[in-house]
Amino acid sequence: MTTAIVILNWNGVRFLQQFLPILIQNTMLPETEIIVADNGSTDLSLSILKENFPTIRVIELYKNYGFAGGYNKALAQVEADFYVLLNSDVEVTPNWIQPLISFMTENKNVAACQPKILSYLQPTHFEHAGAAGGFIDKFGFPFCRGRILGTVEMDNCQYDSVADIFWATGACLVVRSDIFWKVGGLDDAFFAHMEEIDLCWRFKSRGYRVVCLPESVVFHIGGGTLNVENPHKTYLNFRNNLLMLYKNLPTNILKSTMRWRLVFDYLAAFQLFITGKPKNARSVFKARADFKKMQSDFESKRNENILYATCDNVTDILQKSIVLDYFLKYRKTYDKIIAD
Repeated sequence: MTTAIVILNWNGVRFLQQFLPILIQNTMLPETEIIVADNGSTDLSLSILKENFPTIRVIELYKNYGFAGGYNKALAQVEADFYVLLNSDVEVTPNWIQPLISFMTENKNVAACQPKILSYLQPTHFEHAGAAGGFIDKFGFPFCRGRILGTVEMDNCQYDSVADIFWATGACLVVRSDIFWKVGGLDDAFFAHMEEIDLCWRFKSRGYRVVCLPESVVFHIGGGTLNVENPHKTYLNFRNNLLMLYKNLPTNILKSTMRWRLVFDYLAAFQLFITGKPKNARSVFKARADFKKMQSDFESKRNENILYATCDNVTDILQKSIVLDYFLKYRKTYDKIIAD
């Protein structure tokens, strides 16, 4: 079985210099290729790759297509049984890749998996983007084993069991290539953020598993392109979350869920405004407006998802609000959120 580790790079020369040598050193799996796909960088990324990493295959995309479009275009040029989508700001550890590929090889019904993601800047804690595997609540808000909204837990080995999850993080995502293309790949229209949740939702609805394997550990800086306070990141997260819900929710709960999301989004905008982030608050309203504009273009995608769904996976979604639990009941860890 062949594996391609593909790093999508955009102006990340400092991360390539820092983490690519460690990746090469710690990736000893046979029939594994490391590839850097450059998403139209304007820094010295290409020259550094040519000078310092001449054995690494480089795919030049010439413009920034975003995470989703960039990976789709790059992976279309890669032949492998497994793709590993790896952020440029991830430090891998010895033996990180073997457990992931072995598990995928032995479990044919697993479409995707991820390692345990710890914070590079605070190694005792989980990292926000993925932690020990992702889920969503009934209103589409993502959370993880190890991270609820803005609260990140310390890693005390409490989530070291192999677990079926709802979504695996795009920071380090292993996917079976044939199933990736079978469900349509990442959604280019998302550009960045939430695209991996949308992809995993399609895996799940067609009967495949998504798994976290904590035996494998990597460290992620996070926010390498857009930090958490960036208004554009707020915009993409809210817009894409709505697009994801529209694409994937069963018809019988779509309208009610979207009505509740309107309430939650207005509350989020109000909270951002009163905490001194007016630009982020405006981003929420812009996200909702642009979702409405894009909704008709997504009707065919929604119809396709419903047509090819082989199971109703709403039971895999937490049937309550993590926002209410977090702010009203002060439940800020995964075990407390799922306690009842």
